[in-house]
Amino acid sequence: MQVQHATEHAHPQLGFWRKYVFSTDHKIIGIQYMITAMAMAVVGGLLSMLMRLQLAWPSQQWPMLGKILPVAFAGNIMDPGFYVSLVTMHGTIMVFFLFTAVLTGAFGNFLIPLQIGARDMAFPFLNALSYWVFLLSCIVIISALFVAGGAPLGGWTAYAPLSALGEASGPGEGAGMTLWITALGLFTISGLMGGLNYVTTILTMRTKGLSMMRLPLTQWSLLITAILGLLAFPVLLAAAILLTFDRMGGTSFFIPSGIIMNNRLLGNSGGHPLLWQHLFWFFGHPEVYIVILPAMGMASDILSTFCRKPIFSYKMMVYSMASIAGLSFIVWGNHMFVSGMSPFLGSVFTMTTLVIAVPSAVKTFNWLGTVWGARIRFTTASLFSIGFISVFVSGGLSGIFLGSSAADIYLQDTYFVVAHFHLVMAIAPLFAAFAGIYYWFPKMFGRFMNEFLGKVHFWASLIGVYAVFFPMHILGITGHMRRIYDPLFYEFLKPDQAMNVFVSVSAFALAAVQLIFLANFFISIFAGKKVNENNPWHATTLEWETPCPTGHGNFGDELPVVHRWAFDYSVPGAKNDFVPQTVPPGGEKV
Repeated sequence: MQVQHATEHAHPQLGFWRKYVFSTDHKIIGIQYMITAMAMAVVGGLLSMLMRLQLAWPSQQWPMLGKILPVAFAGNIMDPGFYVSLVTMHGTIMVFFLFTAVLTGAFGNFLIPLQIGARDMAFPFLNALSYWVFLLSCIVIISALFVAGGAPLGGWTAYAPLSALGEASGPGEGAGMTLWITALGLFTISGLMGGLNYVTTILTMRTKGLSMMRLPLTQWSLLITAILGLLAFPVLLAAAILLTFDRMGGTSFFIPSGIIMNNRLLGNSGGHPLLWQHLFWFFGHPEVYIVILPAMGMASDILSTFCRKPIFSYKMMVYSMASIAGLSFIVWGNHMFVSGMSPFLGSVFTMTTLVIAVPSAVKTFNWLGTVWGARIRFTTASLFSIGFISVFVSGGLSGIFLGSSAADIYLQDTYFVVAHFHLVMAIAPLFAAFAGIYYWFPKMFGRFMNEFLGKVHFWASLIGVYAVFFPMHILGITGHMRRIYDPLFYEFLKPDQAMNVFVSVSAFALAAVQLIFLANFFISIFAGKKVNENNPWHATTLEWETPCPTGHGNFGDELPVVHRWAFDYSVPGAKNDFVPQTVPPGGEKV
């Protein structure tokens, strides 16, 4: 079997374009996902900066922006429709094209064969195809910003019937919304191809001796995430197809009867807007864990490495991730408490939402057990892993209130919700991604990122994150609505405007700090300190048995043989404080 795989995935000498652009090597594809996701992060981040500019100074004229974007800033003041399109595109780009792409696309592709002792993915061509379809989806979603009528106005959730009625409901709901649907369809197809590859590779291509309970937690998280995607993405794809039929085919899946647009009664009947919500959130809540589970797995492995301790209760970590994945399919109704659902059904979704917090709490105590009494090495990667835990727990605590239907009725569609999901679904996974980049950068490029700049990046980001999102909870409690164009329009919000200004200034500073990371990343690729050993962090997992950077085929003539689990740190009687998975029993004492 191993010889067969070695033959199937052997790499002959390739030219530049075939090796680095149209590559089927999983490592190159992972790096392509990462660079593309970074570009999308820049676009999504710039959109959010424009949003914060408007919220802090809603009646301010911006002559320079009026020259750059004359339609969006007619009279040098931001157009309300343009602001709503910013909300739509920022959320869509960040959720799908940054967080999902970097955590499952980039790290999944790069790490799976390396950590299971394989030479490549099970289906290398399908792997490359998944990236190019993803890139096409990125191009399509960005093009929605430039078409006639502008970007869509329906929010990142694209609620019907607004999204189903086309240009009749607003200029951005024409070509812009069509491109939005197309991009999401392409994205889900890419995700399905990748998920199929991940599951097949992990289940069938593990090297000799690597049983499931010897896998690193990163691999468990990617496997569970891939299964989640295979079950959830088809629902979003089907919903997008039905929405397209409503928009272009005259059907009424999401359009009810009795709608009057432009003084004309529409002929649609029989549809229901809530059907879209059910379909979207049946996908949407698993999507939260498609983002957060790989972050949990990566942070766990990195934390254990720099604590020089085994992860606390490995099996419970695995079971808790599996429990989170299973429960994620029965909690979607917590996004719809104010949609008119039965109070009894609301109580059921309240119960399931609070139950899903239990395995998350188990993981939190496992992380605390890992850190307790450890000799922590405070590298940039370990700091971001600890920061991930801090932000995830902080955001999770506010989720308890939103999980209760009684409290959610008051907090729904306020900035309390914005603060919660940014901490849990955006910042926490982003911190884990930063930890992974700093940690695996030597394996990707054969050089280190600058540790001093990395620590500046961490501390400034941690302070900035809490400066931005903690006050948002307070704004939400005072009733500050999300998707609002001008907070000063409402008398009861005027006393809170100083806090809005503080949040915006903090957001600008947080965005500026990320330039340090981008400079550190790209400069270090060419000028970073060279790595002189295969295992600079003294870790135990299989990827550190390969050279830095790892070449085509990953391993030498023979694949590694695994003799132990992935967390043998500080083993009593061992010569070193780490024992790689390839060391046979008793070999650690030599």
